[in-house]
Amino acid sequence: MLAGLVLHRPGSVATLFLTATIGNTAGAVVNWYLGRSLMRFAGRRWFPVSAGRIEQASAFFNRYGSWPLLFSWLPIVGDPLNVAAGVLRIRLRLFLPLVVIGKAVRYLFVVAGVEMARAAG
Repeated sequence: MLAGLVLHRPGSVATLFLTATIGNTAGAVVNWYLGRSLMRFAGRRWFPVSAGRIEQASAFFNRYGSWPLLFSWLPIVGDPLNVAAGVLRIRLRLFLPLVVIGKAVRYLFVVAGVEMARAAG
């Protein structure tokens, strides 16, 4: 979506970049908050996450720290990373900069790719 908008609105690249980064980061924060709030329901029969999965996520973050949050932009794994960060109570002040950096770098590559294609084309 961003690439198409950048192609059709070349004068709005900065606004498009910031909007995409902020919007995607806001979605990640919602997932983090849901994960953080989710644990109060642990132990209920309908609870969607097994204790084993929570232990796996904990081991993953204990091994790698919070750095994998730089990859929260990835499809399929990004949302679970954000939810797991909330479940494991990773502080928002640590979560937010890593997620913003990861998502911003992703969108910088998208914008740069469009600009390079435009220049070559």
